[in-house]
Amino acid sequence: MGKKKPKPVLNARNADKYRLYQESVQEPLSEVSFIAYHYKRTHGRPAMSLREDFCGTGLVSAEWVKSHSKRTAVGVDLDASVLVWGLKHNFLPIGRAASRVKQLNQNVLKVTTEKFDVIAALNFSYFVFKKRADLLAYFRAARASLKPGGMIFVDCYGGPQSQMVMCERTRQKGFTYIWDQHDYNPVDSTTLCYIHFGFPDGSTMRKAFTYDWRLWQPAEIQEALTEAGFNDITLYWEGDDLKTGGGNGIFRATKRAENCDSWIAYISACR
Repeated sequence: MGKKKPKPVLNARNADKYRLYQESVQEPLSEVSFIAYHYKRTHGRPAMSLREDFCGTGLVSAEWVKSHSKRTAVGVDLDASVLVWGLKHNFLPIGRAASRVKQLNQNVLKVTTEKFDVIAALNFSYFVFKKRADLLAYFRAARASLKPGGMIFVDCYGGPQSQMVMCERTRQKGFTYIWDQHDYNPVDSTTLCYIHFGFPDGSTMRKAFTYDWRLWQPAEIQEALTEAGFNDITLYWEGDDLKTGGGNGIFRATKRAENCDSWIAYISACR
């Protein structure tokens, strides 16, 4: 047998931006484990059905159905092209488990006929709603799409550093992930951010992803969830890694936290 051809060195022309995003941003196994643990801890039974809002490539949905032979997932996104990518790269490769995943090319503000144990809006995707009325409409629609006792999980980020114009570069295998906080307006808490990818040959895939968001604070999110009719609202704060000074990836329920330079938190709420 001949030797396998080496993989081509990544550059801005041949790299797949969705694959790079998944490798540098997402942690589907950790998120599925987190959601499953807290749902079971709350209800004493496992969550079986998930709706992944703003699902993009559907990586969390794929991990969800892989985690249990009876779990089902529905991914919702307005971008048809990214749904097609996810079907090819994330669902077809998992074989029979893919039969338990559906993709919906529609607005997350639409109440789904099917009801779910869990709805997840991760990677700060719902920050696209800049007006409180729109955020509230989303939470109300999500609540109406949950089964009785169903739970919503969202994440948020903040800290003084989140309001600074800055670029943060993180080395990955074969490329560099660049988080560009391009603009922040303290008057209305809106922020404009980009993801770029840099490569060993010096080329850069600029503005691979653009985020025009409102930087919602935990108190605002929890108040909107309450007004939307949710209860048992819990915030989970990330612990500290004493060696690196950053987060340790372990999130615990809390009502008070240190305002670090940057932080990430999850929020859950029950219908």
